[in-house]
Amino acid sequence: MKQIPFLGWENCIQLSNRQVELVVTADVGPRIIYLGFVNDENLFATIPGQLGRTGDAAWQNYGGHRFWLAPEQMPHTYYPDNNPVTVEDHGRFVRFIAPIEITTRMQKTVDVALDPHEAKVTVTHTVQNLNPWAIELAPWALSVMAPGGMAVLPLPPRGNHRDNLLPTGHLVTWAYTNMADPRWTWGEQFVLLRQDPGMTTPQKLGWNSVDGWLGYVRDGRFFLKQFAPHAPQATYPDRNSSAEIYTDANILELESLAPLTQLAPNATASHTETWQLFADVLTPISDADVVANILPLVGKRKS
Repeated sequence: MKQIPFLGWENCIQLSNRQVELVVTADVGPRIIYLGFVNDENLFATIPGQLGRTGDAAWQNYGGHRFWLAPEQMPHTYYPDNNPVTVEDHGRFVRFIAPIEITTRMQKTVDVALDPHEAKVTVTHTVQNLNPWAIELAPWALSVMAPGGMAVLPLPPRGNHRDNLLPTGHLVTWAYTNMADPRWTWGEQFVLLRQDPGMTTPQKLGWNSVDGWLGYVRDGRFFLKQFAPHAPQATYPDRNSSAEIYTDANILELESLAPLTQLAPNATASHTETWQLFADVLTPISDADVVANILPLVGKRKS
């Protein structure tokens, strides 16, 4: 762990081992603005024109990985997290504490734990309600991926008609979702979404992630994002979506969501993701590619 200047911000925290390194902003956010193998390229997108800025009155994307609260609404979700954060070294992890949000009375904390030896990071997102009343919300973790890659999302387990008379999964669409868009590949076991800088129309999809993972492959590098599988008895935002995916001409976002909760005054809610990086992974274009090259890395095989 060391403090470094990065992309125009004077105060950032770099965490590294022999395999992977990441950088978290302390002047704003926090945002995990860089993630990659040591001496390699950034797997996260960054937004030109916004880097190094502080103190803006309006919310800035910046790129990287961020912590939001669902359901998405204006202006509460887009609180301008453009001020310095408190950094605490807890030995096994580093804690980044954002200032209390003036308008929402929420306070967000992000704990980042880099495995000592492996290309593995655990990120815990915690929100505390400092209002004198309960608020319904869900922690929401969004990773903004660099352009030009392919996202992988697993569908719920497949089965025959005889033994599956009731539905096992659902897909949630937005008004701008276009299933005929050529960036989508609809398989039996998986859905693929290609990020294409030449396609300007946004696309988004939500679903019940019973396997609890999402992936992104770009130039041989595979980013695996794992989180708690969809809880059948819980209610999630966005018509019961525990995972979402979004793309436009500049980025692709891998998003996981915790269940909705009535967060009492002074109570907290947390949501944890585990990230892993793998090298020399072929970009999938079909279910067969995912089964052969991705699933062994995830550690799960679909029925």
